[in-house]
Amino acid sequence: TQADVDFMSAMIGHHSQALLMAGWAPARGAGPAVRTLAERIINGQEDEIRSMERWLRDRRKPLPEASRMGGTGHSPGAGQGHSHRGMPGMLSEAQLKQLEQAKGPEFDRLFLTFMIQHHKGAVRMVEQLFATPGAARDETVFKFANDVSVDQRTEVARMERMLAGLGSNSGSQ
Repeated sequence: TQADVDFMSAMIGHHSQALLMAGWAPARGAGPAVRTLAERIINGQEDEIRSMERWLRDRRKPLPEASRMGGTGHSPGAGQGHSHRGMPGMLSEAQLKQLEQAKGPEFDRLFLTFMIQHHKGAVRMVEQLFATPGAARDETVFKFANDVSVDQRTEVARMERMLAGLGSNSGSQ
């Protein structure tokens, strides 16, 4: 359905912004736990982007701008084009700039806070897909969307625990 195509296209842009954010962790002095989380996000979401691109290509659908740009390494506005305006969980230009400029424990705090927002947005996107009549009947789309929902909810819970622990562990970073 068009809803499936729209979901897969939008999720590529959504994942691309997460890759941008996670890619900043090493250079911004992120703590070991945040760096490990960022690496896990990069590994998982790069694979998912490739799968979504393949699904779109197999159906002769256009790839979103984020894919044509390689998905990573673009400007702080990555994934913020007009086609993504209003997409749940996407960071604003101001939030991206704030994260990009943060260092050390402040980067960790902002990264976790913003990635929680971002992941919750992906869960909302899945909920919207499942609420659309006729959508997600394609086995690949259904499985992918379900996996995104489960994975993102699990990571949100993990990040919320990490964020809560930052206050008590701020001196050990």
